[in-house]
Amino acid sequence: MSGVVAVDWGTSSFRLWVMAADGAILGRSRGPEGMAHCVAAGFAPVLAAHLERAGAPGGWPVLICGMAGARQGWAEAPYADLPAPVSALAAQALRLSPDQAGGRDIRILPGLARRDPARADVMRGEETQLLGLALTGHRGLVCMPGTHCKWARLQDGAVGDFQSFLTGELYQVLSRHSILRLGLPENGGPAPEEPAFVQAVDQALADPGFLVEALFAIRAGGLLGFAAPEAARARLSGLVIGAEIGRMAPRIGSEGMTLLGQQGLGALYLAALRRAGLDPRIADAETATRAGLLAAAREIWSL
Repeated sequence: MSGVVAVDWGTSSFRLWVMAADGAILGRSRGPEGMAHCVAAGFAPVLAAHLERAGAPGGWPVLICGMAGARQGWAEAPYADLPAPVSALAAQALRLSPDQAGGRDIRILPGLARRDPARADVMRGEETQLLGLALTGHRGLVCMPGTHCKWARLQDGAVGDFQSFLTGELYQVLSRHSILRLGLPENGGPAPEEPAFVQAVDQALADPGFLVEALFAIRAGGLLGFAAPEAARARLSGLVIGAEIGRMAPRIGSEGMTLLGQQGLGALYLAALRRAGLDPRIADAETATRAGLLAAAREIWSL
């Protein structure tokens, strides 16, 4: 039997699957040892521990996507250019040196770059999920909620274009480090059905530019007793997510769109997309990542 060890190495998480050539999962391991942990602790020891835990055969190659290939990661895998089919990512995979790899054939997939000075953008890790979606028939726009939400266009089995939104990080900065923090709960997040979230989404969808002028009113409303802290938090979330979707909704064509994940933050995006009159297809992020890694592995090693 032949196969590959597929790894998704994020900033704060690690996921590994031992996969047969037909895609069957023979073993798995995951943990919190993302890039931020490994910069100090080392990447090779973390990978070795997870390989042993998952029972990975010694001769099988390892294919990694995500932040292990960042400039601050294990070894920098330069960005590939658009448009990017899976063959382009496979061709540009970085092979670790024998000293780094400890006798295994270990390769890291590149991220993607839009090299336009007026609209410069990068992604690392999401490109593998996107190609997994493309290879399973998804087309059109894909929304990938996260700290830095990605919207990408799939066409002809490739990533044709993408755009990043700082929405998640903006919410974190405003809720934890701006004056708004004084009127918000310290923990938790809103529910998609909360009236304050729904109202804020509707207002931002109608006018995405409303976001900036609406922010201070969240603080003022708390001081004047118009809104409880939980409602203020829901309003802030609804405004930033609604402004993002209000910006992107007009770009969704006849092919429709796909939302990657419907749990946690994805549930808020799903509610907001439906408020915008959209009915997105739902895809699972982990399944898409495995499909993209397996497709790239087949290109590299002819599994």
